[in-house]
Amino acid sequence: MSKTASNTPLPGFHHNRHQFEELVDLALSHAKSLGASDAAAEASEGSGLSVSVRKGELENVERNRDKSLGVTVYLGQRRGNASTSDFSPAAIRQTVQAAYDIARFTAEDPVAGLPDAQDVANHYPDLDLFHPWDLSAERAAEIALACEAAALGTSKQITNSEGAGVSAQQSHFFVAHMRGGERGKPGIFSGGYASSRHSLSVAPIAGKGNGMQRDYWYSSMRAPHELASPEAVGRYAAERALSRLRARKIKTTECPVLFESPLAAGLLGAYVQATSGGALYRKTSFLADSLGKRAMADHLDIVEDPHLRGGKGSSPFDDEGVRTAARKVVDAGVVQGYFLSTYSARKLGMRTTGNAGGSHNLTLTSRRTRKADNLDAMLKKLGRGLFVTELMGQGVNPVTGDYSRGASGYWVENGVIAYPVQEITIAGNLRDMLMGVDAVGADAYNYGAKTVGSVLVNRMKVAGS
Repeated sequence: MSKTASNTPLPGFHHNRHQFEELVDLALSHAKSLGASDAAAEASEGSGLSVSVRKGELENVERNRDKSLGVTVYLGQRRGNASTSDFSPAAIRQTVQAAYDIARFTAEDPVAGLPDAQDVANHYPDLDLFHPWDLSAERAAEIALACEAAALGTSKQITNSEGAGVSAQQSHFFVAHMRGGERGKPGIFSGGYASSRHSLSVAPIAGKGNGMQRDYWYSSMRAPHELASPEAVGRYAAERALSRLRARKIKTTECPVLFESPLAAGLLGAYVQATSGGALYRKTSFLADSLGKRAMADHLDIVEDPHLRGGKGSSPFDDEGVRTAARKVVDAGVVQGYFLSTYSARKLGMRTTGNAGGSHNLTLTSRRTRKADNLDAMLKKLGRGLFVTELMGQGVNPVTGDYSRGASGYWVENGVIAYPVQEITIAGNLRDMLMGVDAVGADAYNYGAKTVGSVLVNRMKVAGS
């Protein structure tokens, strides 16, 4: 296992691993006494601090602390679950009883159940995911104020601010399964770990009146010392807002579209959604039955690596206790694997991929990319077309792949930004867009659990004036 159980609470928490194990043991023991042969219980705790400022003044200080114990009870292939935030023995027994009663009156599901023994993470690595930030509200406010001040001080044309914020969050959990009335044996999962996530953000406004433009930037990391400096975040956010001044509309056209790297992560997210088990077994995906077939341009690869130390999408096991492992998801545009939980895998007649709860550290790359393919180089590849830096709305149909989003960005001529544009809509079909990726930049950006450079799509419809 990763770290041994401790009787000492981790920094920032009220409960320790040993206490969580006792709570889970009580829940599983009571489930067994009621007649359940299989069950799962999880105890968790989270805490954090969020501070926001605006125009040089403190606006909000919010501390959050929550705890929960969730129980899932199986009666054959009938399943019931319940949860509580009360850790008293009486409340835990009542919660188990509630889950048991729900299972009694739930219809049988032939694929319901705990993960198969051969898929369980009996041993797992410590991935260095917990870096608590001993941050006072006063210090958090100082950092946020410095970030906003840097943005406001970048130019006299930065006239206002929607504020800046600092957040420090951490959590830990322990989960255990009972199979056939037994626990603590190989193939019967138990484990947990602590993790953290910290962030800094600011949203400055440039210009005046009808010509005002807003943009933002942020930094998010598991370890506080890895965050970008507040001054750097503030200045970059201001530069983004300034570059959008005097934006104009363009006429409706068809042209190549270059997605800025943070937005390109959204295209990768749409692919994950389309190849996730729930959408596949419900037949609500435009990429149904795509395994072994080409779904992207033939120079594209996607790799998943759940065990990157300190990675924002790292996890030694998934939400069901299934072990995770590095794999190639797409090879030369051909789908090599889906994103499946135990339940969705059984519905599809397949085996879990360890993705209950989502994907882990995905990286999209192109075999055509060279080290020199920075953003300037990607604009040259674009030539004449649209460089998109902001998307609005949720206009993606996962069943058909139809894609339509409000957008703003820059019109590019001869590989150079000509002027900012706004109030446009870009449209296409995700199947065509993925197959029509001409290039991926070396300007790789990590957005949560996804890393990708800017992405050039060969042709999309752009609706303007």
